[in-house]
Amino acid sequence: MDLNLFLTGLFIGFMVAVPVGPIGLLCINRALTQGPGSGLISGLGVAMADALAAGIAVFGLTLISNLLMAQEIWLRPLGGLFLCYLGVRTFIAIPKVEARSEKESSLLSACASTFFLTFTNPVTITSFVAVFAAFGIGGSSENALSAAMLIAGVFAGSALWWVILALGLRVLGPTFSSRGLQWVSRVSGAMIAGFGFVVLFDLWQTRF
Repeated sequence: MDLNLFLTGLFIGFMVAVPVGPIGLLCINRALTQGPGSGLISGLGVAMADALAAGIAVFGLTLISNLLMAQEIWLRPLGGLFLCYLGVRTFIAIPKVEARSEKESSLLSACASTFFLTFTNPVTITSFVAVFAAFGIGGSSENALSAAMLIAGVFAGSALWWVILALGLRVLGPTFSSRGLQWVSRVSGAMIAGFGFVVLFDLWQTRF
């Protein structure tokens, strides 16, 4: 039973991680311009946030969930502004093939930034609530081991996607010239910033 929950969590975590949004673009850009390690660590930050959100959903921690929902009024604009900042910084960066570095401090920053962006988005928790409901998963909080296996599966599934992506970009990365990497930065930076502006514009329309 617990193994089945782990495999179910694995599938759900992988399925949730695959769609490419602004955070996915950020991870891809880091993998190409800063090295596959940076992309992988950024992805693991997303996986940790997914696992934490899944834990809140499966344990029914409504207090934390409601707190995040209540703070959405400032969490969403903060996340939107952060996306705009990352997008602009990515756009103006001048990557060089020989300048790819993976220092410990930058890796920690990469992981923390994607964790923050993923977890502070209230949609992350509500999406897991919806997916768990669709899979008929409920009441797992009564069995801590079962809940832990499910959460571990979600982390493993999300992490698996980022490992596959990092390995793929490790193969493709050397084929990019400095000019090609610069275009990758410009396009992905513009799209990331665009997502941020969409969030802020949507909030502006809602309030006004």
